[in-house]
Amino acid sequence: MSTSALYNDQGGAEAAVEAGQESTPTSSSTGAAFGLFSADFKKNEDLKEMLESNKESLKLEAMKRVVGLIAKGKNASELFPAVVKNVASKNIEDPNQFIRASALRVLSSIRVPIIVPIMMLAIKEAAADLSPYVRKTSAHAIQKLFSLDPDQKEQLIEVIEKLLKDKSTLVAGSVVMAFEEVCPDRIDLIHKNYRKLCNLLVDVEEWGQVVIISMLTRYARTQFTSPWKENNEKTFYDSDSEEKKGQIEAKPYIMDPDHRLLLRNTKPLLQSRNTAVVMSVAQLYWHLAPKHEVSIVTKSLVRLLRSHREVQYIVLQNIATMSIQRKGMFEPFMKSFYVRSTDATHIKTLKLEILTNLANEANISTILREFQTYVKSQDKAFAAATIQAIGRCATNISEVTDTCLNGLVLLLSNRDETVVAESVVVIKKLLQTQPTQHSEIIKHMAKLFDNITVPMARASILWLMGEYCERVPKIAPDVLRKMAKTFTIEEDIVKLQTVNLAAKLYLTNSKQTKLLTQYILNLGKYDQNYDIRDRTRFIRQLIVPSEKNGALNKYARRILLAPKPAPVLESAFKDRDRYQLGTLSHSLNIKATGYQELSDWPAVAPDQSVRNVEVIE
Repeated sequence: MSTSALYNDQGGAEAAVEAGQESTPTSSSTGAAFGLFSADFKKNEDLKEMLESNKESLKLEAMKRVVGLIAKGKNASELFPAVVKNVASKNIEDPNQFIRASALRVLSSIRVPIIVPIMMLAIKEAAADLSPYVRKTSAHAIQKLFSLDPDQKEQLIEVIEKLLKDKSTLVAGSVVMAFEEVCPDRIDLIHKNYRKLCNLLVDVEEWGQVVIISMLTRYARTQFTSPWKENNEKTFYDSDSEEKKGQIEAKPYIMDPDHRLLLRNTKPLLQSRNTAVVMSVAQLYWHLAPKHEVSIVTKSLVRLLRSHREVQYIVLQNIATMSIQRKGMFEPFMKSFYVRSTDATHIKTLKLEILTNLANEANISTILREFQTYVKSQDKAFAAATIQAIGRCATNISEVTDTCLNGLVLLLSNRDETVVAESVVVIKKLLQTQPTQHSEIIKHMAKLFDNITVPMARASILWLMGEYCERVPKIAPDVLRKMAKTFTIEEDIVKLQTVNLAAKLYLTNSKQTKLLTQYILNLGKYDQNYDIRDRTRFIRQLIVPSEKNGALNKYARRILLAPKPAPVLESAFKDRDRYQLGTLSHSLNIKATGYQELSDWPAVAPDQSVRNVEVIE
């Protein structure tokens, strides 16, 4: 039969008439229309004949079309018997492995609970097939059956245990994926296959390598002790390493040979063309390798920055996390993180984050020159992020604090409101850590106050005026006078800081500001925002003298003028390493569904004899 008949609409109409179905064609065009809107019964009949044919090419073509039907959501249940025959057939004239694999793929895609027993038999039979391709397909089917009927877990684990012993590189990645989906907690199944998986790893297909590396990372964290240096007096090293410099107390740490086997066999994969493989090896070294060996992954990660922006984004996120703890790893490649004009904003921001993490006394002058260029960027979000980065550098490196602060003050004269606003916010945070710089900078900010329109910036200046009002006794009352004129049209955040400024001046300079404060409190009392009304009532009760004794509330100064702790300017990636590198949870900085925590290193090494297995040639 010609396969072109599958799409013969007229033939479909004739078959319907022969089958006794109602049809009332009135013209030749009506028959075509009937075929256009009819069901696919004719197509299914032809597919049945193809599946029952003795020709392998027809069977294979039919399997592909059935998979296509299922993928589109079409009903292919009437083809079920013909598909099962191809799965279970023992016909010696039908040795094509692709037909057997396709039949199993189709069978496992039929989401009907009643066929679960048949599907289980087919998977068990395919797992013992002579063809590694069919065995690989059976591993894929395990996951589908488990999602359809989780009660089959124990039987599926038996199949997984059998397939884990398979020596074919074609099967390894698929069965480990099935293991991760069905029983990731059954570490005992990995013990006797651990060394085999390590040795096969280089020859497994790329996505299989990613899955195996991820699984072995979790396995190693439960079966080996930590190779990391615990304190400054004890250096841990392994038998393959000659790095014993700087020891004060010799305390040799002999790495488990199986631990070393994993590191040695994954190292060549850093040269892989697949970025996911390189990233997997990098996270494995980060979580498992001795600290002096982690830098092996640096060049490979930097190489990935030549890839597409989607790859760059993930790689830069992981580098940003690494660079907080290991600045020395990436400092020699600092120029690779310089921002390019063609970079997207999210890429620029991550590079900026890394440069800030790498900043130290030796390279800060170079980094600040680079930042000076970034501040002039037309990308306002990036320019604002650069100002925040300058503030972090000023906080972390005391030698350049004054230089950074003066540079930020100069930015207050910038024409761009976004730059001015961000500069004010950062200066506010820095002044809390630099008590000697307040007076002159606050005076300069007061002169520019009328020209600043961004609410957050205006609120920050008012906060500074109130916090250090005793250092600028002549300027602060004048700023309060201006705010009294514009109070009703200001944003809520500015109104709140105006009320705070009035209260602090009332406590420190009541003679000049008493009437102004009462006026502002009266305005706030009838404001539309209930937060401002509540704050005004609270402040009035706190600072206005009591009728009984006429004295100020003794707690007012303690509350309003108490010394404030300086804010900590730190990286957004500071605590990101609580998630395993390279995972979705690390990228999103939240625990994603299905995320498996890396366990802590065991205090005492578990029995390593569980991995001893007799090698059968």
